[in-house]
Amino acid sequence: MSFFSYKDNILHAENVSLATLATTVKTPFYCYAASAIKQAFQDYTNAFNGTNALVCYAMKANSNPSIIKLLAQQGAGADVVSEGELRLALQCDILPEKIVFAGVGKTKQEIAFALTSNILQLNVESAEELESINAVAATLNLTARVALRVNPDVDAKTHAKITTGLSENKFGIAWDSIPDILRLSKTLPHIAVEGIAVHIGSQLTSLTPFEQAFTKVVTLVKELIADGYPLKRLDLGGGFGIAYNEEILPPLAEFGAMVKRVTQELPLQLIFEPGRYLVGKAGVLVTSVIYVKQTKNKAFAVVDAGMNDFMRTALYEAEHRLLPLHQSHHTTQQYDVVGPVCESTDVFNRNIQLPTLTEGDVIVMLDTGAYGTVLGSAYNMRLPAAEILVEGDKHAIIKRRPDYQELQRLYQDAPWLT
Repeated sequence: MSFFSYKDNILHAENVSLATLATTVKTPFYCYAASAIKQAFQDYTNAFNGTNALVCYAMKANSNPSIIKLLAQQGAGADVVSEGELRLALQCDILPEKIVFAGVGKTKQEIAFALTSNILQLNVESAEELESINAVAATLNLTARVALRVNPDVDAKTHAKITTGLSENKFGIAWDSIPDILRLSKTLPHIAVEGIAVHIGSQLTSLTPFEQAFTKVVTLVKELIADGYPLKRLDLGGGFGIAYNEEILPPLAEFGAMVKRVTQELPLQLIFEPGRYLVGKAGVLVTSVIYVKQTKNKAFAVVDAGMNDFMRTALYEAEHRLLPLHQSHHTTQQYDVVGPVCESTDVFNRNIQLPTLTEGDVIVMLDTGAYGTVLGSAYNMRLPAAEILVEGDKHAIIKRRPDYQELQRLYQDAPWLT
């Protein structure tokens, strides 16, 4: 079900006209459909009905507080990868017992904050990190609940920059090192190994890599339980993809059925950490044409959104569908849609057919709710895009665009320059 559709030839987010928003909020801006997020969360949780499952939203996908609060109200936990994300999760009413702290490089300060916040678990990715957690926990006279994130050396068949389960990746404990780290854990008095975790990558479009990794990890878990390890949780990560263009994805229900089949003999809580699936299709980026540049070989539609606003196309060679704000059945033209940033990679789409464009026309980029604003910057001293949340016929600005004075206040002169 799409929550972005044409009504009276104008593209709407739920029941809110994007044309109306574009006249009141300066482009570029992001617009999110709250109902799409709620529906995605419900669909995801329904896939695991009948299991003891905890769905922890991967906040790195989109960390706007309104979106986190919306998911918290649906019962979501949080998967965080920094102290900043952890603090934000707590401020947005995510219960500590529903928070997992992942990431390969937690500082001692972050570990201490996580332990004193009494979160569910820290996912450990190396022997060095395990020893660091034990040392911090000792100073606090606490026991750290941890899950060992293992690297199953399974190819996720996704983009090289978002695969995390191969032996060459920095993530997780190497498979042949698991016995050593288990022996180490027994010598650390402030460590309680309560789970095993795995995450092989993002934007997976096939169940085969999931099943290969999960089967391998479930075999390990069964062996550990038989050896007397008091495991309580199996963290299966996230990574289930969305269709950006013409990708054919397995139904989410099939993913749930596969997980149930592979894990059916385990008396453990299952943890899932979706990010993109919950918010990706719930967002659009609205941008205006600055001008159309015609050359001998092609026409460039230069828009006011840039790669500083949306990095996926430059960083991952991603392709996103573009729609005109006003539905048109008139003549079309082929364009390269590009931003104003002084980089050749500032391109959103090449050789795309759109209605003939002129200065001021508005274009909408679909499926930008995940890894959009969170990857943004002020590169070229450009003001970051605003963010809007809609639900039904309501809308609210949930992140305003700063002004230039606010950006400049982040800096201070070296005293010898003044």
